[in-house]
Amino acid sequence: MDVVPIKPERKAQLDSYAQRHGQNVTDALDEALAAYLEWERTDYQEAIEGIRQGYEDMKAGRIRPAARFLTEMRRKYGISG
Repeated sequence: MDVVPIKPERKAQLDSYAQRHGQNVTDALDEALAAYLEWERTDYQEAIEGIRQGYEDMKAGRIRPAARFLTEMRRKYGISG
């Protein structure tokens, strides 16, 4: 088992989380860390896919100038500027 120092304010949050979920601190930390790491992995994959799709759209000519897009959004949502 590794020991990782935790700031006092984070330890208090973890204690509260564990209590709310009826868990001991070790299980609560493992659960919270696992959930965050899964979210981060998914977010990273979605970002990479979005970039890839944007690049493919650009190569295929499925793009429009940013100025035109912004003009359309201002008109659509009644934004001045």
